[in-house]
Amino acid sequence: MGRVIDKAVDRLGARLKNFSGTAKFVMLGEGTIIADSTGVREGDGPADVTLTATAEDFRALLESRLKPTTAFMTGRLKVDGSMPVAMKLGMALT
Repeated sequence: MGRVIDKAVDRLGARLKNFSGTAKFVMLGEGTIIADSTGVREGDGPADVTLTATAEDFRALLESRLKPTTAFMTGRLKVDGSMPVAMKLGMALT
């Protein structure tokens, strides 16, 4: 696992304790993270929602320097799949 992915897994794991559903986080140029009811880990696979952004934008989201809604509305965060699941993730990231 890369250092950026390691940090993202740790931070997402702390924020998504009781997450129901499956989410995929694609960090362009770094890798992919899966979050589901069993936890957060590096990996790939089917998901209810896929969020795609640069590693820097994900870092800004996890450090609360970038709001999920702002990232989505400005095109810095791409969402594919279930919008209700994406909205749950957005609340967990703020």
